[in-house]
Amino acid sequence: MNVPQIRLTSLAHGGGCGCKLAPSVLQQLLSGQLTINPYKQLIVGIETGDDAAVWKQDDGTCIIATTDFFMPMVDDPYDFGRIAATNAISDIYAMGGTPIMALAILGMPVDKIAPELVRLILQGGRDVCALAGIPVAGGHSIDCPEPVYGLAVVGTGRAKNIRRNADAKPGDAVILTKPLGVGIYSAAIKKDKLPEGGYADMIATTTLLNKIGAKLAENSSVHAMTDVTGFGLLGHGLEMARGSNAILALDMKALPFLKEAARLAQEGCVTGASNRNWASYGTSVTLPAHCADWQRHLLTDPQTSGGLLVSCEAAQAQNILRMIQGEGYPSARIIGRVEAGQPAVKVEF
Repeated sequence: MNVPQIRLTSLAHGGGCGCKLAPSVLQQLLSGQLTINPYKQLIVGIETGDDAAVWKQDDGTCIIATTDFFMPMVDDPYDFGRIAATNAISDIYAMGGTPIMALAILGMPVDKIAPELVRLILQGGRDVCALAGIPVAGGHSIDCPEPVYGLAVVGTGRAKNIRRNADAKPGDAVILTKPLGVGIYSAAIKKDKLPEGGYADMIATTTLLNKIGAKLAENSSVHAMTDVTGFGLLGHGLEMARGSNAILALDMKALPFLKEAARLAQEGCVTGASNRNWASYGTSVTLPAHCADWQRHLLTDPQTSGGLLVSCEAAQAQNILRMIQGEGYPSARIIGRVEAGQPAVKVEF
């Protein structure tokens, strides 16, 4: 698609999953919420900050529901729609489910954006939903000061296949299915520093559906899953560690990155969300003393439509990794392990 005359990113104060509230702010807003679940059929709620809600039917079928929306991180309206839709559907896959339908969420400054551009956003979302095999069955729209688009998605799964972020076990290996660095690339776009080929690489990863999650959930050796989005690898890793009452030990040398991410981070192409993320959870993360700021930014970088973080039996990790790569995720890597101990994330260089 051709980039439109108006830059969508100029109409928004943030973009992609970098728009998410910082983890510390979210925790403050949710404090005092009911933590004791009075609904026995609600088997996944807000307790561990998981990717979607899960409701178990009497026959063992589970209804999985999620919603996700944000402001544009790219200027091409069709690509914006595709990225937002891929990101929203990911939550269903991260729970081990299969999506069945979506509802569109649309907020547009109607006095600033031409209708044909909005139609391209919606078309991008519909095309991704078609790839996932689901309809956009309705939605809701409002006149909004900044452009916003996303989906509410409903999926299904069997109770035995539901994978929470809170069931990692000491001794497990940890796999990441997509490269990191999306927020850094987004920041580079705003600074006109993204090199040739970088945009195509970013679109390729952010529009790659996490369909592999449904297949992984059929494997009993896979214990826990979540997707890596706005809180960065450290933030979502910490959610898994806290929910599982364990330590996630990550190997910096094993992490997959978009090929220009390290260089761009060293040049200052980082988002405000990266700093907010670190301020929110840095006290629960151990980094080597020689870790440079730009390296930390790689770890706190907010991912939009990021990969799945998978905790699985170490003895099966290589087989699972080969299966993931063979299913179309060539950047997937074993990036660490789960250890017993007080919940935290530690990074080894």
